[in-house]
Formats: sequence, structure tokens, C-alpha cells
Amino acid sequence: MKNTLVKTSHPLKVLALILCVGALPLVCGLTGCSTGSRYRQSTGEYIDDHGLSSAVKKALKADPQFKYDDVNVVTFKGVVQLSGFVNTKDQKNRAGDLAKKVEGVKEVENNITVKE
Repeated sequence: MKNTLVKTSHPLKVLALILCVGALPLVCGLTGCSTGSRYRQSTGEYIDDHGLSSAVKKALKADPQFKYDDVNVVTFKGVVQLSGFVNTKDQKNRAGDLAKKVEGVKEVENNITVKE
């Protein structure tokens, strides 16, 4: 008497292997260890954005004409957002110009409010 279980187990093993290999991209895609999305930064983007924020803050602090103590800098995927308060419209424009000149900045959203 031949063992039919042995004959059918080989195709089942192959099928199981195909299913496991086929499901691997789905599982990896769902876990997304360090990949970013439209609304989330990857680990590398977070590090880069932190460096850009620091560089923009340094550029604002080093400006000899104006002091930007009340300006906040936030960066997301290379887009720098400036917020806070300054005394004149010239200070607001200058802060935006300084931020744009920092290497790696893709875009600047200047949401600084001029005190009246």
C-alpha cells in the first residue's frame, strides 16, 4: 500500500511556499519600518528636517540687522514654516529670504505676524 499523504504533501508545500513568498511584500508594506508617506516622515527625512530647522534658526540668529527671538521654525519634508512675531514687515520678509537661502530648503511658508 502506497502512502498517498507523501504524494499530496509536496504540492501543498509548494503552494504554501508560494503563498508565503507572495504575502511577503504585503506584510513588509504594511509594517513600513522607515518609509515615509505624504503625512509622515521617514527616519531619514526627520533627521534631515531637524538639521534644516537648526540651520534656518542659525541663519536667523546670525543676521546682523534683525533679531528673531520670537520666530519659530518647523520643517516637514524640506518645507520650512516660519511663525511667530516681528516688529516690521521688513523683518518678516528678511526672515523668509534668509530661510530660502539655506541649502536644502525646498520651500518657505512665511506665517510670521507683524506686531502692530
